[in-house]
Amino acid sequence: MSTQVPSPAYRLSAELETAVEQLSGLLKASYPVARRAVALLLLAGDPEVTALVAEREAGRAWEIQSQVEKLRSACRHPFRYVLMREYYRVGAELAEGVVSRPPQARTGLGTRIGEWVIRPWPGIPILLLVLYLGLYQFVGRFGAGWLVGLLEEGLFERVINPQVNAWVAALPWPWLRELIGMEYGVVTLGLRYAVAIVLPVVGMFFLVFSLLEDSGYLPRLALLADRILKFVGLNGRAVIPLVLGLGCGTMATLVTRTLETRREKVIATLLLALGVPCSAQLGVTLALLSSYPRALLLWAGVVALVLALAGRLASRLLAGEASGFYLELPPLRWPRPDNVLTKTCVRMRWYFLEVLPIFLAVSVIIWAARLANVFDLILEGLAPLVGTLGLPPETAPAFLYGFFRRDYGVAGLYDLASAGALTPEQLLVACVVLTLFLPCVAQAMLMIRERGLKSAAAIMLLVLAVAFSGGYLLNRLILLWGIGL
Repeated sequence: MSTQVPSPAYRLSAELETAVEQLSGLLKASYPVARRAVALLLLAGDPEVTALVAEREAGRAWEIQSQVEKLRSACRHPFRYVLMREYYRVGAELAEGVVSRPPQARTGLGTRIGEWVIRPWPGIPILLLVLYLGLYQFVGRFGAGWLVGLLEEGLFERVINPQVNAWVAALPWPWLRELIGMEYGVVTLGLRYAVAIVLPVVGMFFLVFSLLEDSGYLPRLALLADRILKFVGLNGRAVIPLVLGLGCGTMATLVTRTLETRREKVIATLLLALGVPCSAQLGVTLALLSSYPRALLLWAGVVALVLALAGRLASRLLAGEASGFYLELPPLRWPRPDNVLTKTCVRMRWYFLEVLPIFLAVSVIIWAARLANVFDLILEGLAPLVGTLGLPPETAPAFLYGFFRRDYGVAGLYDLASAGALTPEQLLVACVVLTLFLPCVAQAMLMIRERGLKSAAAIMLLVLAVAFSGGYLLNRLILLWGIGL
């Protein structure tokens, strides 16, 4: 009595069906699923099924694997792409048979906009508009400009800091006075930077990010960025940690776990450490350079060029293949205020619990290092180095403190720029070098935990070399070409 194999509930393209039939005919062993499913998983490169077939087919495994490679190479496009495209097509056909939608759901404005934003045109202009309104205007000018000015100048400089300094002046111990107040005190420096300079910028970024996330735009941004990210060895899935890096590099480094291969995780970690500024650094940098539009464009262009070159070189040097990319697209909708508020509040709570204590701890470390004259020795060594970049010695503390928190470094530049200690050209070079500079201590520690000490140390050394060599070349080009800003 012969057993008839039931026909599949769906049919793939003729090219795929032919490949599946040929490969199924080579499978002779018994499997817990249909041979058709085993053949599909073999063609998709599933490691567990590949190992199972090698075990059960004994001496025929080499022949089967050779046929798999032959069938893959016969496709005009990467096989994973071909297979995922067919899965989506079949899934859509099955869904059409069981799901009914009102007519407006098919042709509504939200559906049409959702289709527009994943195409190069008009998707890229829409993306540029989102970046301009969301990051530059809202986070940069409103958050880092108006809100920072209100809190930093109106509250701390005029009220809190004078009161704290007047109170600590009565203390008989100089070390305690410098710990609490004065120039580098926990309140006058740490709390001021965390609450008056960084908090408004981070808060505005979290609000924008929550709006984009709840609207369903972020997955579409991943599809739009997929082709660009392939240039640096990544795919559209990496856009989530890279965009999160604009909020906090430490959190974004943790999210690189969602990437499939170690190669992609290392490349994404390198890009995050090298040139993806956190929201506070980005916001203050935008505020610093907004008065010099040419400097702002040069800063963005240089950082983007360095990221592209570094990612491309890393994708060529690191062993491994790029993984496939497929993503479910949620409906594009108006963000719900309660969702946006909840997400923003959760992230702000994370900031207060995780980041604010770091600012205060860094202030204590700076205070202790100043008492032990450790920072003085480091700053003496940094002064000639920043001099080769065409920068005054006063910028050395910005780079040193930037290692403890990137926000500290750019806030130091903010103070120097406010005092008129930097020319526009020097401000451009300093912003570029600080953007490409070492990640903060928290991000560096997480890099060691996620990527291992060897990989993290290599990334840190590479970042340090790229930052200072890039700043040196930029300064020489400004002098050589007489670029005025």
